[in-house]
Amino acid sequence: MEQPYIVSARKYRPASFETVVGQRALTETLRNAIRSNHLAHAYLFCGPRGVGKTTCARIFAKTINCLNPTADHDACNECESCRAFNEQRSYNIHELDAASNNSVEDIRSLIEQVRIPPQIGKYSVYIIDEVHMLSQGAFNALLKTLEEPPSYAVFILATTEKHKVLPTILSRCQVFDFARMTVNDTVHHLQYVAEQEGIRVEEEALHVVAQKADGGMRDALSIFDQLITFCGNDITYQQAIEVLNVLDSDYYFRVIDAALSANVQAALLLFNDVLCKGFDGGHFVSGLASHLRDVLVSKDPSTTILLETSDAIRKHYAEQAQKCSPMWIFRALEIINQADINYRTARNKRLTVELMLVKLCSLLMSDTTSSAVRSQAEAPQSSPVAQSASQSAVRPQASQITPQKTSAAQASPQKTSAAQAAPQKTSAAQAAPQVSSIPNITPTNNPISGIPGMPGMNTIPGVPTIPGMPVTATNSPSPQSIVKPNTPENAPSVSQEKEAYRPFTVEQMTEAWNRMSHQLFAADKRLAAVLTNTVIEPVSDTTYIVLLQNIIQEKELTAVKSQILQYLRAALHNSSVQLQFKIREQDSRDQTAYTAEDRYRLLAKDNKHLIEMKEMFNLILD
Repeated sequence: MEQPYIVSARKYRPASFETVVGQRALTETLRNAIRSNHLAHAYLFCGPRGVGKTTCARIFAKTINCLNPTADHDACNECESCRAFNEQRSYNIHELDAASNNSVEDIRSLIEQVRIPPQIGKYSVYIIDEVHMLSQGAFNALLKTLEEPPSYAVFILATTEKHKVLPTILSRCQVFDFARMTVNDTVHHLQYVAEQEGIRVEEEALHVVAQKADGGMRDALSIFDQLITFCGNDITYQQAIEVLNVLDSDYYFRVIDAALSANVQAALLLFNDVLCKGFDGGHFVSGLASHLRDVLVSKDPSTTILLETSDAIRKHYAEQAQKCSPMWIFRALEIINQADINYRTARNKRLTVELMLVKLCSLLMSDTTSSAVRSQAEAPQSSPVAQSASQSAVRPQASQITPQKTSAAQASPQKTSAAQAAPQKTSAAQAAPQVSSIPNITPTNNPISGIPGMPGMNTIPGVPTIPGMPVTATNSPSPQSIVKPNTPENAPSVSQEKEAYRPFTVEQMTEAWNRMSHQLFAADKRLAAVLTNTVIEPVSDTTYIVLLQNIIQEKELTAVKSQILQYLRAALHNSSVQLQFKIREQDSRDQTAYTAEDRYRLLAKDNKHLIEMKEMFNLILD
């Protein structure tokens, strides 16, 4: 007769402490308790599903009843007690499912069984699974027996929800917290099962199974059986992600590459492909956040141990980590996290994810633009001579102009003024002008006489003129008019730099604040109203506290704080202005509880007829 099929979770269930996966500290503790004969009368095994709670309880019950334990204090599997346990006919080990036997009567029946001593072996072991399902009365009925059982009785309680167990029960037990299975432990055990079954499987596929199992060995073995049913004896990574409906990590690598290259079209097409394969947008967003987390930990070799993946994919993470800066990853994670929050309440969920992808693709461009602006603002201004040289490099040289079109003024250098013909007599101050005196020069379009189309050279105080190139002095702008700094619209100009720290009064600050509320946020009437009604109080000469009503206003103003500061600093001509947001404390109201007599006296104080009515009708205060 053909043997019935047994699932891997039952076929490869551990039969000794040595074969338990991922719980070495707990198994060693139980083995040492058996070795030293320090057995407690009650144990509580708690932890997630599929981590070995019931399995360890059975192994422990079998081992303490073994008549001929091994040198390592494991069960021998040869004595009568071990054979009875293996054949499921042992009368020393009793299992109770508290999910279906949770009444007081069920616990009373269990207490009656406790009075019967074991027939073979030394202990009667009572395993109560899902103990948190017991009713309040059942817990109370178990308390006395659990606290003072007979010397031969051992209780092992197992639960996945420790917080639902009464504290009085917890205080009577030794508590063992089982850890969730790691991905590596699950992969190693699956490889062992695959070798025993003669199945060829890629390591990447086993990692997908382990991550899908979420720390449960029983779930991992069930998924592994499902893959064997679909793929046969040869399991590949592509087959695993297809059967388990898992989004391939290659999509996340390609999305990040598209974001780093600012390729919005490629990112949107990748997301469309994900949706066409039936995956949810929220699943894509959370998966992308996890992917960026893995990229972040891959930047440092010391943190690569935090990656629970195969060596091949770990190398791929390391390669992509070299392309990303930590600051870019942090800002990208903020964008993804905000999209994850908005996705749950958004009506157009696809647009929410696509907007997230557009922001990711624009991150690098915004960083490059802001860096260029900062470097331009921080770069020292060059001298006028150097700027003239750089501008002349763009203009055509005089030698390259056709001689036939040269004017008479250029052909007769002897008519040039003495100041132009003798530049060696120029003073030292004119020959070496100060760099800070003229920060920028904007050439005009006045042509030099005799050279059509060539921009003119304006006469600049302190800079010698070039012989042979006459200019119009009336069109020469002053150095102050030449200055055109690249500053924001509301920021003070360079001519106001001396006033960058000008003191101001509270009234000036209040006036600037009200003006900012109406001008800067004219499009947002609600926010403008919030700013207008907000109270500001000075802390120091340049620091003010903004008192807000609630945390929502604090979040809104924090988002536009940089714009507010930029406006105020420009309006007050003081770059040291600082703002601090604080939520206003609510006024505490009188919570005194008044008695009926107190209320009557307060009312009678204002209404004398109330006293007359009480006496007339002989009323009693209720």
